[in-house]
Amino acid sequence: MTVLPVAPPTFHLYDTTLRDGAQQEGLRLSVSDKLKIARVLDDWGVGFIEGGWPGANPTDTAFFAAAAAGELSLRNATLTAFGATRRAGSTASSDPLTRALLDAETEVVCVVAKSHDEHVLRALRTDLSENLAMIADTVSFLTGEGRRVFVDAEHFFDGYRANAAYALQVVEVAAQAGAEVVVLCDTNGGMLPSQMGEVVAAAVQGGAHIGIHCHNDTGCAVANSLAAIEAGAMHVQGTINGHGERTGNADLITVAADLSLKYGWPVLSDESLARSTAVSHAVAAITHVAPNPRHPYVGASAFAHKAGLHGSAIKVDANLYQHIDPRRVGNDMRMLVSDMAGRANIQLKGDELGFDLSDRDLAARITEVVKQREMEGYSYESADASFDLLLRQETGALDPAFEVLRWRALTSDDVTDDGDSEATVKVRVDDQVLARVGEGFGPLNALDHALRAALEPSHPEVAGFELTDYRVRILETGHGTDAIVRVLIDTTDGERSWTTVGVGTNVVEASWEALHDAYLWGLLDAPQSMQRAR
Repeated sequence: MTVLPVAPPTFHLYDTTLRDGAQQEGLRLSVSDKLKIARVLDDWGVGFIEGGWPGANPTDTAFFAAAAAGELSLRNATLTAFGATRRAGSTASSDPLTRALLDAETEVVCVVAKSHDEHVLRALRTDLSENLAMIADTVSFLTGEGRRVFVDAEHFFDGYRANAAYALQVVEVAAQAGAEVVVLCDTNGGMLPSQMGEVVAAAVQGGAHIGIHCHNDTGCAVANSLAAIEAGAMHVQGTINGHGERTGNADLITVAADLSLKYGWPVLSDESLARSTAVSHAVAAITHVAPNPRHPYVGASAFAHKAGLHGSAIKVDANLYQHIDPRRVGNDMRMLVSDMAGRANIQLKGDELGFDLSDRDLAARITEVVKQREMEGYSYESADASFDLLLRQETGALDPAFEVLRWRALTSDDVTDDGDSEATVKVRVDDQVLARVGEGFGPLNALDHALRAALEPSHPEVAGFELTDYRVRILETGHGTDAIVRVLIDTTDGERSWTTVGVGTNVVEASWEALHDAYLWGLLDAPQSMQRAR
């Protein structure tokens, strides 16, 4: 039986989303964004927040100025400024970027240093002894100015392969100069877990406090981080949602959850751990990078179950197909409805949406309806609102706010300020028949305008409905232009978000069905489980 390591007396969760994570392609953070993310991280409970590189770019400099001016008040975390060792041939006291670290007014600074001999010779264009002097001078100067200093040993693992003695000498010199932690960086992300322990153990044997910083180029950043921790690292760096250049960094949420739930280390309180899903979503909203639904622990699919066999077992005991209770990380179990679903899946999904499907015959009938509709092209695993409407229909609980009697859409190459399409919708609302015309850019936009015009007098809340995403998939692609089309539409009213599906022989027909159901569901009294934004 494997014995897990005992937690060290002091362990650091160090977040670098604002610096290393911000290097992700297409990700840009303003000063306001960085302040918001820092507050989220502090509330979550990380020990250190690396805010950026003051003096290296205006945004980071302005962020630290704002923090020093009182715009950032941290309760749990220590703000950290990132920089580099002084330049070759100079002194730390006269180096402007070293001075900028002091101007950031943070208690902790993290200094990156070269630990790969070839990088010293070819990138810094200096000799190995001068690089060691640069490290010692920078660390001793900053500690002399009252700062706690961490050192990121850049390219450490590649450097260890090339010249182990020199890489370890970098660690020794940094520690002797006063570095509180020396962080071994897998900068190129090329390590594997089986290689990690021996190298980290060699660094730990020198007596320095060792940290780990892994990139995900082999898909092993989290596993490599855990291997390093098992070998003695007492400080781990990562980013929220794995943000970072190339394939990203070790995801700090996953690492923290693994340490808390699998190792039993108290790196986060139970309350903080339960906010993990909210933290992931909050950072995603600020960065405008959609969260990965298959993200460990906090992804929308992390505890989603599709196969009928799973549903049957979960109905007996949810733990049979889940490695933890999802509530411990602030997530939920979800039952997916598809052609793989069995009666147990349908019953569990019904319970989730507020329907009593304990009647076996009713559940069996709905199961067959779902399977038939899935064969026709519908997909309910991503469209809870459409499935809710189906359940209401099959249980006799559907009380529609309106009935569509007829619809039509026309489009042409004649583009005006109002668009290129025109639609007519005839509906019955409260025993009144209304026909309305809408114009728009494309037939769906025109249909949307016509339906809104017909419904708003009696249902003014539809003015707040907004289509936020629209996805088209061609089914049976071998059929060419006459293939079946599936459309998924995401809609929000500012408080709730919901998804509907439509299927048809053309994109307009499928789009209309999804749009119609989006308005129909939005005007219903939705079950509480679906009223939160997804």
